[in-house]
Amino acid sequence: MIDLKKFKKPEIYKDKNLFINVLWYLINNLFFNSFIPGSKLRIIILNLFGADISKSAYIKPRVYIKFPWKLKIGKYSWIGEKVWIDNIDHVEIGNNCCISQGVYFCTGNHDFKKETFDLKSEKIFIEDSVWVGAMTIICPGSYIKSNQFIKTGTVFKNKN
Repeated sequence: MIDLKKFKKPEIYKDKNLFINVLWYLINNLFFNSFIPGSKLRIIILNLFGADISKSAYIKPRVYIKFPWKLKIGKYSWIGEKVWIDNIDHVEIGNNCCISQGVYFCTGNHDFKKETFDLKSEKIFIEDSVWVGAMTIICPGSYIKSNQFIKTGTVFKNKN
């Protein structure tokens, strides 16, 4: 049985100081998760916060990114509107990838078999030339090989 009063906040939320976390939270919610256009400006801001985003990538408005310092996006890759990169662990997207609207990257989950409901995380890695269809969920630990198309609405879970 789960006993949530025994849950302990994991260290993953403490990898940057409180000021950086709060500053990113504000920028993410006021700017990235808004209608304000400007992919180049988004990339500059993400890189200032420790992301590794190619200057040739394209990031649409209304994108939510949990921790930019755990994100890498390659050359000529597109991130569609309303993509949610819930990256408590690292997410790497290769070159020439299309991440369509509403895709959800989930890098963590809770261990429901433990009373303490421990949070566990796993990286997500996407190789080059991948198209992820709209409204897809990419599960923790997924590895998507080059030249794949993930159909719209898929729940993708593949361990390498």
